[in-house]
Amino acid sequence: MEYKYLVQVYVPEIEEEFEFYIPANKHIKFVVDILGQAVNELEYGSYPKKSNFQLCNRRTGEVYEYGSYVRNTSIKNGTQLVLY
Repeated sequence: MEYKYLVQVYVPEIEEEFEFYIPANKHIKFVVDILGQAVNELEYGSYPKKSNFQLCNRRTGEVYEYGSYVRNTSIKNGTQLVLY
């Protein structure tokens, strides 16, 4: 799929891992909000909706800034991320 990356997202609070397609042309803040909503829905509301989630690379520990576009970060297909 063009302009989307397939990533693995680990959520340590519930010890679950998910796979999502994320848009390459959006800000990290938008992606973090969408991922938080998606995890909440997939877990039937047991995962809290927060406004201050952080997204980081699971391998390198790099925390992504809210104002950055996904395409300008190290996120690519197969990247393992942590949402906390």
